[in-house]
Amino acid sequence: MNTLIFLEQQNGKIKKSSLELLSVTNKVSVLLAGPQSLESAKELENYDIQSIFYSEKEELKDFNPEIYFSFLKEAINKINPDLILASATLLAKDIFPRLGAHLQTAVVSDATELKVEDSKVAVRKPLYSGKCLAKVSFKDHVKKIILMRPNQLPSPKKLEQPNNLSPQEIVFSPPSDLKTLLKEIVKGTSGKVDLSEASIIVSGGRGMQDPKNFKLLEDLAQVLGAAVGASRAVCDAGWVPHSMQVGQTGKTVAPNLYIACGISGAIQHLAGMSDSKVIVAINKDPEAPIFKKATYGIVGDALEILPLLTEEFKKILH
Repeated sequence: MNTLIFLEQQNGKIKKSSLELLSVTNKVSVLLAGPQSLESAKELENYDIQSIFYSEKEELKDFNPEIYFSFLKEAINKINPDLILASATLLAKDIFPRLGAHLQTAVVSDATELKVEDSKVAVRKPLYSGKCLAKVSFKDHVKKIILMRPNQLPSPKKLEQPNNLSPQEIVFSPPSDLKTLLKEIVKGTSGKVDLSEASIIVSGGRGMQDPKNFKLLEDLAQVLGAAVGASRAVCDAGWVPHSMQVGQTGKTVAPNLYIACGISGAIQHLAGMSDSKVIVAINKDPEAPIFKKATYGIVGDALEILPLLTEEFKKILH
């Protein structure tokens, strides 16, 4: 099966969630977009890749759906893949449905399980806030587009010797009659670990009692090299930006470790973090729903327990 993987970049490096996709199958083609693509392609020299395609056009530096659609359409016409994979990021969820409509095929988004064997593709994705899993299949004659949730796949194996591939340029002309013009990008969380990419997340809810107490979460996160998340309630209350929200209407995450502090565990929050490998819940209420999902539970005041955890981890990790 001819497989194409779209690799997203951030700050001049390929995103971890994109690199995970290389573990699905061997001898894939990959696609890079943006002015630093050739530099990023150097990261791929030790992976089992068949071809590297790219475009370094300046118009691809920042995301514009019309320009990216034009680029991806041209790339797919040239490469003609049977299966197209990407990480289920905000960018991918915007552009690939457009591409699916153009190709007259469906797009499976937020997949949590994926197996590719010969010409067969097996996909599973959660439905109804994670209450059940759906097995998804495609018609044989259509191209298959699948967007995988981050942190669902293992890290790909590396080759002992470089693959010595020469990247091939995709030549395309950006549309001149753009309906959308990007004027400015305002970054509100620069320098912080991206929630969707983080392997450890420390999240807080109303049990943190006051916005200033989120400093306790930040202290623990700094020691662990973690990202800081939040429940919808505290985001809606204005305690923290909505970019930190984890849940059905926020970001869907699946870190190796998720520490929920003062979060009761409403179904909307669980839908966004229930795929975490290990869940530690800290809550004063022993009947809080979060404990039913937690791997480990601590019944107590998060404001008292967090400083103790931070000090203990400092001793262990430093």
